[in-house]
Amino acid sequence: MDNLGLFVILKKLINMKEIELKITQSGLTITQEKDLAGNGKQLVLSNGAKVNFYNTGTVQVQGKNADFVREILNMEVGELAPTYSTIKRESKAEVFVVYGHDQDARTQLEAMLRRWNIKPIILDQLPSEGQTIIEKLEKHTAIADFCVVLATPDDEGYRRGKEDEKVFRARQNVVLELGMMLTLLGRDKVAILLKDQFKMERPSDIQGLIYIPFKDDVKECALTLAKEMVAKGYNINISDL
Repeated sequence: MDNLGLFVILKKLINMKEIELKITQSGLTITQEKDLAGNGKQLVLSNGAKVNFYNTGTVQVQGKNADFVREILNMEVGELAPTYSTIKRESKAEVFVVYGHDQDARTQLEAMLRRWNIKPIILDQLPSEGQTIIEKLEKHTAIADFCVVLATPDDEGYRRGKEDEKVFRARQNVVLELGMMLTLLGRDKVAILLKDQFKMERPSDIQGLIYIPFKDDVKECALTLAKEMVAKGYNINISDL
């Protein structure tokens, strides 16, 4: 399976988890799960309603008390088969942050986000609750679906026997978490703040990634980063930057 196929599958799983989360937060329970002849999954709810989630990403609510469930999912009453993209999200106030060993840059980034009234979610500060890293990410993508990766020159590396090619690199944990975020969120929802770009090896050669370079202070990225986040639904007053 290629990376695009894996991304599509993971994205569908995340969408399904967001729907299940909205349902359970409303006080309803999922009493049964049924396979839709290989075309998706049906959730039977405690109030008698049924939610069909198709492999195409389409969500359909039917049966008893269907209108109540549509209201929970912020779907138009009477709408028969809206796609998941029509489900409305609340105003976004949290963002994932991935960082390495540069504490000054991390402090600058967190302070900047908080000035924008956005709470940074740090992966290694989340409670494990017996979950894997992927499970923790899936749980929190319901409230934050944008990630800022702080790629700083923390390590050095080169090909074996080619010490003259030595370059600065981001920490391995940063590269790993960057890959997970790209898979779970998509390239357009991950911004990579790259410190000393001319001295540092980029952590990925994937085309279309959002690289925002800076030299000394993360504030140099403020305007470009804010524009990217506003485009994804964050409420940031660009004129105040």
